[in-house]
Amino acid sequence: MEIGGRLLLVFMLIAAIFGRCHARGYYPPEYVQRICNVPVSGLYACMPAATPPNPPPPTAACCNSLVNANYGCLCSQRVSSELRSHGVDPNLAMLIPGKCGLPNPGHC
Repeated sequence: MEIGGRLLLVFMLIAAIFGRCHARGYYPPEYVQRICNVPVSGLYACMPAATPPNPPPPTAACCNSLVNANYGCLCSQRVSSELRSHGVDPNLAMLIPGKCGLPNPGHC
């Protein structure tokens, strides 16, 4: 469960960065639609569940987006210093897979 949360946190940051790049025309849409087999829209759907204070439970859209996540890919992207600047609490993000009833993806 702990690694899944870290990976989710990283994905959210990557989604935010790629989303801004796409809006500026730097990347074609196919580069920003999925990150490590997770739809960008699903990552955004998970942000409220990782944002303090008193985050709501993850939505069905959030949980469904994590079902087929490539956790190995996420592990390779796990270090991020910008997540907190986007209001994401890494500790809350690590709880999301468990709240979704997903199995522990293992350790990086």
